[in-house]
Amino acid sequence: MAGSATFDDHPSKLLKVGKGFSLESLDPGSTPGYDGDKADGEQLLEELDGKLAQLQEQLFAESLFGGTKRILLILQAMDTAGKGGIVTHVMGTMNPHGVQLKSFKAPTPEEKSYDFLWRIEKEVPAAGMVGVFDRSHYEDVLIHRVHRWASPEELERRYRAINEFEARQAAAGTKIVKVMLHIGRDEQKDRLLARLDDSAKQWKYSSGDLKERAFWADYMDAYQKAIEKTNTELVPWHVVPANKKWYARIAVQQLLLEALDGMNLQWPVPDLDLDMERELVRRS
Repeated sequence: MAGSATFDDHPSKLLKVGKGFSLESLDPGSTPGYDGDKADGEQLLEELDGKLAQLQEQLFAESLFGGTKRILLILQAMDTAGKGGIVTHVMGTMNPHGVQLKSFKAPTPEEKSYDFLWRIEKEVPAAGMVGVFDRSHYEDVLIHRVHRWASPEELERRYRAINEFEARQAAAGTKIVKVMLHIGRDEQKDRLLARLDDSAKQWKYSSGDLKERAFWADYMDAYQKAIEKTNTELVPWHVVPANKKWYARIAVQQLLLEALDGMNLQWPVPDLDLDMERELVRRS
């Protein structure tokens, strides 16, 4: 691996949720498996941009010749945890024509008239695409649990429905990379204050963020339960400490690289008589 500092082990192992996982015991300021500093992390991110872009292009190219593989990055987090930074600094190296980004907001009246997964199903990535969900179907078990908008029985149904949905996607050729960016409460306060102090970032601030912040402990409980209920062998959760933005970015980049590497992508070989085509080009 390039870079002056490397991971002791792959983040897919270091950050994968296992038996007995406790969100409360995970330090959001830690950098599991990585002993480098911010400068090292930023260097590593830059050095691997090219590899990530190549793998994405191979994924896209395969789909033009009948390939069905695709990847879906699910990002869940409390506000200010850095989802947008992941999209900008990790996904930004990719060709935008091969990326499907969807940020799920509060459901519309039409969306509310259907089951909660209806609007999600419509946004799954097509073959050859890298899909990114900035928030996702997990909002429908997180916020609904926190504010008691759904009964315990309905929440259990939704956990089961999520597992079935993700299993269907995996069977259809979708590699799902499921990430929670874990930010600390004090760090979130600092980032909210920083937004208010920076005229270029004030537009990002919402008083709604402060209202939800009052339910911090309830959200942590809701995340713990959602992770326990939907962490499967086929589609596991990875919880990434996010107080250090640079660490979260290199960790997610590594998760995507391994997922794409595991697809055994190949450049398609078109059915062409190359010598004849070269001659035709020369004559044109």
